[in-house]
Amino acid sequence: MNEYIEIRGAREHNLKNISLRIPKRKLIVLTGLSGSGKSSLAMDTLQKECQRQYMESMGMVTDFISKPRVDSIRGLSPSISVSQHRSNRNPRSTVGTVTEVYTYLRVLYAKLGVRVCPTCGKTVPPDFESDPVIMDMDQEELEEQNSKTPGVKCPHCKTQMPKLKMAHFSFNKPEGACEACTGLGIITTVDIRQLLNEDKSIPEGGVLMWENWVRDYYSDVLSAAAKHYGFAFEPNMPIRRFDANTRDFLLYGAGSEEFKAHFPDIRPPKSVGKGNFEGIVTQLLRRHREKDGELQSSGKTDRYFIQQTCPHCKGTRLRQESRQVTIRGLSIVEVASYSLRKLLAWLEKMEEQLTEAGRLILEPILNDLAERIRRQIHVGLDYLTLDRQANSLSGGEAQRLRLASLLGSGLTGVLYVLDEPTTGLHPRDTGKLVSVLKQLRDLGNTVLVIEHDTEVMRAADHIIDIGPGSGKNGGTVVGSGTLDQLKASPESVTGRFLREEEQGRPERQRRTGNQERITIRNASAHNLKNMTVAFPLGCLITVTGVSGSGKSTLLFDILEPAARARLHGTNVMPGKHERIDGLEHVDKIIAVDQSPIGRISRSNIATYTDLFTPIRSLFASLPEARKKKLSSKHFSFNTPGGRCEKCQGMGTLQLEMHFLPDVEVRCPACRGKRFTDEVLEVKYNGYSISDVLDGTVRENASVFVEPEIAGKLKLLCEVGLDYLQLGQPTSTLSGGEAQRIKLAKELGKKNQGHTLYLLDEPTTGLHPWDVRQLCSLLNRLVDAGNTVIVIEHNLDLIAESDWVADFGPEGGEEGGRLIAQGTPEEVAATKGSHTGTYLAAHLSRARK
Repeated sequence: MNEYIEIRGAREHNLKNISLRIPKRKLIVLTGLSGSGKSSLAMDTLQKECQRQYMESMGMVTDFISKPRVDSIRGLSPSISVSQHRSNRNPRSTVGTVTEVYTYLRVLYAKLGVRVCPTCGKTVPPDFESDPVIMDMDQEELEEQNSKTPGVKCPHCKTQMPKLKMAHFSFNKPEGACEACTGLGIITTVDIRQLLNEDKSIPEGGVLMWENWVRDYYSDVLSAAAKHYGFAFEPNMPIRRFDANTRDFLLYGAGSEEFKAHFPDIRPPKSVGKGNFEGIVTQLLRRHREKDGELQSSGKTDRYFIQQTCPHCKGTRLRQESRQVTIRGLSIVEVASYSLRKLLAWLEKMEEQLTEAGRLILEPILNDLAERIRRQIHVGLDYLTLDRQANSLSGGEAQRLRLASLLGSGLTGVLYVLDEPTTGLHPRDTGKLVSVLKQLRDLGNTVLVIEHDTEVMRAADHIIDIGPGSGKNGGTVVGSGTLDQLKASPESVTGRFLREEEQGRPERQRRTGNQERITIRNASAHNLKNMTVAFPLGCLITVTGVSGSGKSTLLFDILEPAARARLHGTNVMPGKHERIDGLEHVDKIIAVDQSPIGRISRSNIATYTDLFTPIRSLFASLPEARKKKLSSKHFSFNTPGGRCEKCQGMGTLQLEMHFLPDVEVRCPACRGKRFTDEVLEVKYNGYSISDVLDGTVRENASVFVEPEIAGKLKLLCEVGLDYLQLGQPTSTLSGGEAQRIKLAKELGKKNQGHTLYLLDEPTTGLHPWDVRQLCSLLNRLVDAGNTVIVIEHNLDLIAESDWVADFGPEGGEEGGRLIAQGTPEEVAATKGSHTGTYLAAHLSRARK
């Protein structure tokens, strides 16, 4: 049996013709600086070739799939990759539906649910049958086939009721979904306040969405309608003074129930010009709907719409009849709001109270359900609730959900490729994740993990370090073997960091701040337990705690909106709290989170950071460009003129594969260069505009000397993004990369006075060596008189901070309390603090 995967001559992206052997059935960590070539080796070479060979073995045509640039790969296994890119943006998907735990609950409620008779109001016990429970995805199909089965009679008044089915508890099926919101839990409505300026008349611009040229036209339409129906309308009257007839006609139109109630016996006019106006609200809703009936965002009209919790189902998504069915006094809505840990305890108690007959039938499904939940808890997701939307999960959370399901599959002989699974994990939970990775390995699988966490490195059987630098300075194997062998490698940056970590570093002098504080009093939003916490200004502060302990709630749901309201006059309502003291000492707030940026493929690093505008202007000013009469717009791939029209400046074309995912291929007209030959002939220091977009931040930093361009490139290098290509779509960035590029963009602006920076795990995706560089940048911000508050799990950054606030003790309902605060040394000495326990060990190593 082949004991190794052998790669020879890998040259994908920045890989420099590398050859190596990867041991099978081992836990292997692939590490190196950001942009060194880890993903190029793991995802773009190994994983891609695995997929290509698999399709080829199935007799499928693979001509359209480009073969990775590698001489040969021998000993490959079937592969499964688990990346951090969040592909599930369906608003109907929840943690419960993705994990199928909610599906199991629906079975239980269909079998054991107690409901109320609609006639006599008394409880109707479950129609529990002794048939075995069929637990697979065909269960609902069987129910639909048997939909004509007799219903259930109330034992008290004999009223006939339909038999409970799984579909009655699904918000994705008409039997269970709330009729008002169709199971989404939210409704999208027109915000009248954003639509009208009621102090103005229609000709003066009282309807904000109407351009100048249509105001007079619609004034005439309303005048005609007033004449037809006989209501009063004065065109120059402020909208605020309209009577109910006129107002309902303006908003909802002649065909609406609201207006017809005023004139039930009068038929509408025959044309718009004679007064048959559909109403601005009705018109907006019509234009805002897609063909499938779902409300779809439209850039021009977004500001007129608001999303509100559905008033009929109160956001629960289910119809009232389904919400009234209970088990042990709890509806499925209440149980779905439990954290996974609390849900497991509830199930265990329910199993204890089953009758012997019930246990015989339901025990298999309860055991399977409990095992699924335990796997989620085991990967550090015990704080998640089943009703949480899947598209709200971070990349790390989504990846660990899938990892837990893979653990339950029992597959063997598989190559698993994981992309930084510790992202967002507290150090306490990293050990649990490592045990899951080892379980996958012990099943006979090869587990290849792209990772920067030193604890995972210490647990690995084999480590491969790619480097020594990033971009063109990376792409070679600088270390391969055990942890000790890696530390002995003179070329390995990771080995050097590990050696220095063992040797210790000098103790850091902590700042005490400027004597002022921001104090948040009695915060009680979400799971916060009337928390009061103070942050000293003029310091680098880290907010720590296990996932779900309330860190983001305090900073981004309470502090940020409250500070913006005071400093910038915004009207976003902050989460529940008593008051915040000390905001008068802050002049500006900048919050940088990990939300995606630029979901359209035309947005890239250069455009988002405002680098592309001065670069295009520079190219347009060159003698060759002036000779060809090319302006800056000719150097834009977003507008016609200089771009390739075959691919419209994208450089690639999408090849539709029908039953398979679409494939992206290089544009044959421009050869992936995006622009016409005439534009490409213009060069700056030997580089065309296409070369600039294809080059990394680091490479371009050595090309441009213009202060505006060079300054922004330097900031991108300082936040650890020197390896990114300027033309890389922002939609492909990880959460950590998206946050750091936002930070670089903010730092490029001229900020005066005392600024409060709020950051959400900025070290995500960074190698420990890059974390040091980020720490230097954050310290420079504080030294300039600002305050930086960071949510963070990275022990290096926590140890570097001046002040730590630790939340906990657990996540979800078991969290929301301030466990410890003070200097890192003070928190490390606090009993009961999970962060303190790991921080103490880290400080001990660092101070050797």
